[in-house]
Amino acid sequence: MTSVEQVQKQPERTSSQEAYHTLTYDETIAKLDSSRNGLTDAEAAARLERYGKNVLQEAKRKSIIAKLIAQFKDVMIIILLVAALISGILGELTDAIIILVVVVLNAVLGVLQENKAEQALDALKQMSSPNARVIRDGKTIEIKAEDLVPGDVVVLEAGNVVPADIRLIESASLKIEEAALTGESVPVEKDTAPLDKPDVVIGDRKNMAYMSSSVTYGRGVGIVTGTGETTEVGKIASFISQEEEDITPLQKKLNELGKYFTIIIIAVAILIFGIGLFQGRTWLEMLLVSISLAVAAIPEGLPAIVTIILALGVQRMAKRQSIIRKLPAVETLGSTEIICSDKTGTLTQNKMTVKQVYVDSGLQDEQADLSTVSGSDILLQVMTLCNDTKMTEGNSSTNADADRSDDSGKKGMQFIGDPTETALVEFALHRNFDKREGEVQYPRRAELPFDSDRKLMTTVHEMPQTEGKKVFRVMTKGAPDVLLERCSRIHMNNQTVDMSEEHRRNIEEANKSMAQKALRVLALAYSDKPELPHSMEPSEVEANLTFIGLVGMIDPPREEVKEAVRICKEAGIRPIMITGDHRDTAAAIAKELDIIQDESGVLTGRELSELDEKTFMSKVTQYSVYARVSPEHKVRIVQAWKKHGKVVAMTGDGVNDAPALKASDIGIGMGITGTDVSKGVSDMVLADDNFSTIVVAVEEGRKVYSNIRKTIQFLLSANLGEVVTLFIATVLNWKILFPIHILWINLVTDTLPALALGLEKAEKDIMKQPPRSSETSVFADGVGSSIIYQGLLEAALTLFTYWWGHTHYDESVAVTMAFATLGLIQLTHVYNVRSNTKSIFTIGVFSNRYLNWAALAAGVLVLVVIWVPYMNELFSVVPLNGEQWLIVVAAAFSILPIVEIVKLFIRMRIRNKG
Repeated sequence: MTSVEQVQKQPERTSSQEAYHTLTYDETIAKLDSSRNGLTDAEAAARLERYGKNVLQEAKRKSIIAKLIAQFKDVMIIILLVAALISGILGELTDAIIILVVVVLNAVLGVLQENKAEQALDALKQMSSPNARVIRDGKTIEIKAEDLVPGDVVVLEAGNVVPADIRLIESASLKIEEAALTGESVPVEKDTAPLDKPDVVIGDRKNMAYMSSSVTYGRGVGIVTGTGETTEVGKIASFISQEEEDITPLQKKLNELGKYFTIIIIAVAILIFGIGLFQGRTWLEMLLVSISLAVAAIPEGLPAIVTIILALGVQRMAKRQSIIRKLPAVETLGSTEIICSDKTGTLTQNKMTVKQVYVDSGLQDEQADLSTVSGSDILLQVMTLCNDTKMTEGNSSTNADADRSDDSGKKGMQFIGDPTETALVEFALHRNFDKREGEVQYPRRAELPFDSDRKLMTTVHEMPQTEGKKVFRVMTKGAPDVLLERCSRIHMNNQTVDMSEEHRRNIEEANKSMAQKALRVLALAYSDKPELPHSMEPSEVEANLTFIGLVGMIDPPREEVKEAVRICKEAGIRPIMITGDHRDTAAAIAKELDIIQDESGVLTGRELSELDEKTFMSKVTQYSVYARVSPEHKVRIVQAWKKHGKVVAMTGDGVNDAPALKASDIGIGMGITGTDVSKGVSDMVLADDNFSTIVVAVEEGRKVYSNIRKTIQFLLSANLGEVVTLFIATVLNWKILFPIHILWINLVTDTLPALALGLEKAEKDIMKQPPRSSETSVFADGVGSSIIYQGLLEAALTLFTYWWGHTHYDESVAVTMAFATLGLIQLTHVYNVRSNTKSIFTIGVFSNRYLNWAALAAGVLVLVVIWVPYMNELFSVVPLNGEQWLIVVAAAFSILPIVEIVKLFIRMRIRNKG
């Protein structure tokens, strides 16, 4: 059987199912039926036909028609359509058209928001490298990355984007930046040795390179093990397309309301229809009465008003750096109980920073003035010159970690290179040691590149002549334990002395002290030679060195995050750190931010993998930090919290965050450092990548939800008042209100004040209250009882004015007084619902100017119908005299003191409980 036939008989996903990191060089070559000289063109063509292009396949997309139809499945939308139909039957074509416009606008907005997963998959496709260098038929050529196939031999160099999943077979000081995939802030040093265990997490697979990661240092050669959807990035794309959307808490509550309204409409309409027939009234008359009741029960403007309130919240949040991609996300964020946050770039600055140095037998922090410390000049030399980072000015750097500016006035400085080496150069630059000047003054004459076996890097520099003699300085940096073995002397007190056991113990203790703070520690040493070494053998050059110091580095937390975490905790929100970084580093950052108190709250990805679903569900509340996790772990953590009934937010910026962002109730992407993938699946994007902006968004979300509840209370109490008024009037055989009256009140005098309620300011203690449970009814905390008694009160006052008008005047005056009372009483009542406990006089009657203008405008519209000729004829009402208006106004305003008395008793009861 030929090799081509063998490939054709392989199942399509064979390459993705093998644990290639456990195979040797020869086993990998044999498994993929390849060779060190690569594939032949014929083999490559056959495999391309078999496996397909090295691209991410698009998920099946719904048509525009299907998306549009889906928007009309919402219960509230169906009720709106019924309302439009009823209005049309009654001849109120204008009202029917208005309602239909609202429905169509909602549907269009929904379709525009539908493309989140599709955009994410497009972004994933764009991350693939456009070209790749491969060895085919023994020759190195460049091809399109999409034409790569399993078995291809790929050459990697610094600056390349890894074009597919690759098992490395050669590595020369190769380092690969995998932060977007694993969350680890430091580039991973790669080697080719096989690993023992198949279940090693991605971040620890040192012999693998993964699609869309980038080579930051060295070179390597590898064999392609997976392309397209079989890559790790491809699996993420699969997670994104498979994860089902959950509706938000607000949508759940609106659906709940819709069901209640439907039941009320049917029950009341049937009851009234039966009562009328029993009274001997005609079926046509009772049909019109029943329709009037149905119109009264339907809050026609509620979905549109909620959408507008959310949109206004979005505008306010955009001004404060929070970009909302989906309107209900505003409310969802306000109910968030758990924030699962990626560490790198979200909680931290996403750049390695020197935090401590050990020089002249003393530990110095990052702010210390080293100018008077013995040996600090040599320390800065070794930091900067035994270093391959390049410094430039301008914006040409493509390194995501390279664009920095220092505090010494050198703005816009670009650092291109490994983040660890960049941190050393930047630290020295802050102390006026410029690498560019140093390279001119102390030119490099020889070097030994970093090697993973030696764990050292050495450069040799020509120093200024001393007394006419040349001096060549050997500068070495690397792992403390390795370098210390090569040091026979130590620089201290401006001189070099022999290294003693006490010196070694002091150095080891300093190293341990830094490591306990999760700092990455490097040791620095040097030696001066009278001539350039003839042989660059490590055993000769890196021997008898003089120890100069230690450097401890870490990707530090953002300055503002600790305060943001404190506010989150005060607001009853639990921050959870999820990172691909190491356990010690994650724990140190989490303790500094007060996310955890001790390491008992940390769980690693491997430990998580060993827990079955039931055990993890019982223990998930014990952990606030997850280290060395994979994308599957992130989704599992988010889903575990959701199964506990929590509303979960997930922040992230990398490709690896995308599945969890989509699985969470609200995904929060990073606008600056975030990948297109993470932003594409997010519900909200932070324009400034600032964790504290989330706190602002949470406050805005809580305020929006509070205002929506006030709006719901206002509208439903008004509609209940209308329903009860019509019901009792029908029972008493009164013809009190016509369908056009109800429609006018619902669409005019209800809508404007309801919108203004959405602009209420946040309560002062809103961020000191615990988040509401996602299971909490929208009618909780007194909203439901307030709707009932306030609706009954409105009905009683309206019925009273009708009775008065009917008793003292005629039928037309009575109907007009009832219509005017019902309209004006709602404009008065809107001030009551601004709080269910606080007095309107404490809040301030005129503190919401939007509400004042809305009430005034709606009041004018009620008066226009009564006073303006032709309008009053259209509405079957008549102008009222002064006495009649006095009764109407007294009835309308009486609801204010009555509700104020109820609030007083509520406050007294709360104080007694406290």
